[in-house]
Amino acid sequence: MDFNDTPEEAAFRAEARTWLEQNAKPFEGGGDENTPTFNEAEQLKRGKAWQKKKAEAGYAAITWPKEFGGMGGTPIQSVIYNQEEAKYDVPRGFFTIGLGMCIPTMMSYATKQQLERYVAPALQGEEIWCQLFSEPSAGSDVAGLKTRCVQEGDEWVVNGQKVWTSGAHYSDYGILVARSDPKAPKHKGLTFFFLDMKSQGVEVRPIKQISGASNFNEVYFTDVRIPDSQRLGEIGEGWKVALTTLMHERLAIGGGSGGVDIREIMELAQGLDLEDGPAIANAAVREKIADWYVRSKGLQYTRYRTLTALSKGETPGPESSIGKVVGAPKLQEISSFGMEMEDMGGILVDKADAPLEAAMQESFLWAPGIRIAGGTDEILRNIIAERVLGLPGDIRVDKDVPYDELPSGS
Repeated sequence: MDFNDTPEEAAFRAEARTWLEQNAKPFEGGGDENTPTFNEAEQLKRGKAWQKKKAEAGYAAITWPKEFGGMGGTPIQSVIYNQEEAKYDVPRGFFTIGLGMCIPTMMSYATKQQLERYVAPALQGEEIWCQLFSEPSAGSDVAGLKTRCVQEGDEWVVNGQKVWTSGAHYSDYGILVARSDPKAPKHKGLTFFFLDMKSQGVEVRPIKQISGASNFNEVYFTDVRIPDSQRLGEIGEGWKVALTTLMHERLAIGGGSGGVDIREIMELAQGLDLEDGPAIANAAVREKIADWYVRSKGLQYTRYRTLTALSKGETPGPESSIGKVVGAPKLQEISSFGMEMEDMGGILVDKADAPLEAAMQESFLWAPGIRIAGGTDEILRNIIAERVLGLPGDIRVDKDVPYDELPSGS
């Protein structure tokens, strides 16, 4: 493991830092898309402007080939830039799915003409993409999806429902996987498309979250027609294309869960008084913070291993799943404990009245969702067990069974 930048990496970091200093303001804290105080329309406008500025400077897609408007850089350069950008108050999140998952999938399967049409507008922030995978009965088991697509001439007719689709309400395009052959085993009868989210028959319904935010959506398809020219991959091989997207998703969402961490719980403990004195002096509080500090350091050094691999030009392995399976529960534990320390103040959600501007309350409300998004705890533990530790895989009795013969709740 190497903790230091190489001379080339240090030079790139200095270059990126200088550009950010000239074009953005340092981050001073505040809400994100998971909080009810987040002004989405305002941030979306800012986000598009910032994305265009980044694209013009070459920082919007560092690892993309130059022919697609990228820098042709390395993964470690992308990591370095993101580390530096995180220190500045710039809109982020609107383009993560499109540029991190959708467009890379298009690059693998779309035609040259399609890439010429769609890549540049996405990179410049003019068009936003979403990912239409999860369904009410197909979350962790995406291949169990029910949305149907039937070919009629040179078009496909799609009917069904997707759920938990981030950003669908402001997206221009989306990538979609649907079932084209119910007689085939569930992983074999899928076909993959991209579509205009304004197509007739597409209905987007925002989901009101317990945090007060609404950045997830249900999406309904009623006789939606998609040209066969917008099919990605072969008919019935949609799962192969979906795996390409899911691989990019692991890299795009990474292990960071955001929200409160050691710094925030320390600040809270230093400013609160319990019945026996300052919270920071309480043995039980100190024990909890020490445990979270150890876990945070473990995550930090695990990420360093990934960065070292990237720096050497290697591809990080499935051990990257450790970051989320450890970090997400830690976030939930810290926010819950912080609210307990606040006693009756823990029920306050008004930033003006609650300690730390209600940081613990806001994290507590959306933290459980982090343990589901991008792979549940159970799925990630299976990945770690099978692909990192080499343990036997789960027994899959449905592997070769036709989809329409599988037990269903409806």
